[in-house]
Amino acid sequence: MSKVLKIFLGISYLLILFVFLYFIFGNIQINRLDDFTYYKELQSNLDTYISSNILINSVYFFLFGIVWVTLLGFGLPILIFSGILFGQWLGTFISVLSLSLGALGLYSIGNFFFRDLVKMVLVKKFDKYISLFQKNEFFYFFIYRLTGGLGVPFFLQNLLPILFGMKKRNYFLSSFFGFIPSFFIMNTIGAGLNTFVKQESNFSIINLILSKDIYFPILMFCSFMVISFLVKKKFFNDRN
Repeated sequence: MSKVLKIFLGISYLLILFVFLYFIFGNIQINRLDDFTYYKELQSNLDTYISSNILINSVYFFLFGIVWVTLLGFGLPILIFSGILFGQWLGTFISVLSLSLGALGLYSIGNFFFRDLVKMVLVKKFDKYISLFQKNEFFYFFIYRLTGGLGVPFFLQNLLPILFGMKKRNYFLSSFFGFIPSFFIMNTIGAGLNTFVKQESNFSIINLILSKDIYFPILMFCSFMVISFLVKKKFFNDRN
């Protein structure tokens, strides 16, 4: 059964990825990629399309985010695009909720079908943290999410709690609240890129860097990385 499911998930992921890439690149004019006015046209068309029915489009994006993460998709593209399409506030809410549910779906599937495989792959790398999570799974997994998952790829982050049998309720809530700061920053960057393309008539890397809609969230990100490092050093060092 697990082998059949592996094949199904693999094929489903590839199909969704193909459809997504086809939708994106099938509508891109390759010969205009160096033309800034082309990006302004894309931005205008996307704004018009999203605002025409923002509720339906946000639901579509929300569902896509769940499926994408459940099928081992990366989180960062969803965060940037949600900021571009829906702005920093609505984009943050949609991405936090959809990726939290998608991660829960992946965790549930992995825990039911691939528990032994996941333990075999991850237990050596994270053995020193298992007892820490078992002390207070909600708090320490919240810190783990808050600090970006200790540099672990996103899909592996989502499977890590299989090692200590985390409750699904605690998994979802700690993920949801732990995601908010970093997801807000990424959505703010996406929204800033959208604003920059909308307002500028010509592309300039200097203007991009000096735009408050870009440099402010980047400063936020750098500050967040420093705080994350200090938090990781406090809670996830070898002495704990």
